[in-house]
Amino acid sequence: MRIVMGVDGGGSKTYTVIVNEEGDLLGEGLSQSGNYEIVGLSQAMVNIKESMDLALQEANLKEANIDFVQYGLAGADRPQDFVMLSRELSKFSYVAWDLVNDAMEGLRIGSTDYTGVVLICGSGTNAIGRNEVGEIVQIGGLGEMFGDRAGGKYLAATTFSLAFRAWEGREIATSLTSKIPEFFGLQTMLEVRDHILDAELEYIPEQITVVLHEAASEGDMLSRVLLEQTGKELGLAALAVLDKLRSAIDEAIPIVLIGSVLQKGRSPYLLMYLKKTIQKKYKEAQLFIPEMVPVYGAVMLAMDQLSIPLAPSLSEKFIQYGGYSK
Repeated sequence: MRIVMGVDGGGSKTYTVIVNEEGDLLGEGLSQSGNYEIVGLSQAMVNIKESMDLALQEANLKEANIDFVQYGLAGADRPQDFVMLSRELSKFSYVAWDLVNDAMEGLRIGSTDYTGVVLICGSGTNAIGRNEVGEIVQIGGLGEMFGDRAGGKYLAATTFSLAFRAWEGREIATSLTSKIPEFFGLQTMLEVRDHILDAELEYIPEQITVVLHEAASEGDMLSRVLLEQTGKELGLAALAVLDKLRSAIDEAIPIVLIGSVLQKGRSPYLLMYLKKTIQKKYKEAQLFIPEMVPVYGAVMLAMDQLSIPLAPSLSEKFIQYGGYSK
């Protein structure tokens, strides 16, 4: 029985799973960031290998037992990224493998024919589309300097800055000015200000986006506006992708939503503006939030490489397995 390995290397973690061709989970491995842009190339490779080794250890297997490895790595954006990453990955003891941007895992789990658009909104943001002739277009994924205005890091920083401006009187009143001190275990925004400056914090923790979603659900207008703007930004990215692929893509377009902000947050304000932005031009486009974690998209792509048929029961198994159990 053939065995495949899927490796999902993102900004905050690297998650590896090993399954056989019947979809049985044999082993899992979880380690730190697999994005070389965040931790550097050498450390990213260390983290990726650690995740793979942990999965092999749990499955009681060796590298030679793996028939195909599919890597889905954040940071694999430009041709030179693929050259550099492929050079490093080839040093591992796996004969058959392939590399895609981690967004393509999401497209595979959300689109049965592997066409459409996938929007990533996790730590960072990305938008990638693929049509039926295999053309791929990517918009974003390079950070705020290059125009990205979504993702957990951006949302956390913007949430805090808006709250601080509101505390100073430069924005409308918001419950964030009381919720953010609670998040830090403090009493006031003044204490938060001094804590951040004295501790020389370089970034706002992404977990503060939970506070943003909570405030929006309670009716906080400033929080809702920020989530609405995020939905519009993601919609604009999807439109840019679709405009470049529309000559060869079907009208009933799946828009697959991946990442913690989308899969866990599920903000109705964000999703409404996202859908509204896309459907102004592509009325048949439909949003889809997968239930399974993205690493199983890597597994599916590995199975595709080996021409292993994907029965509906496989997807059901992958959903039941969940993820990140270590």
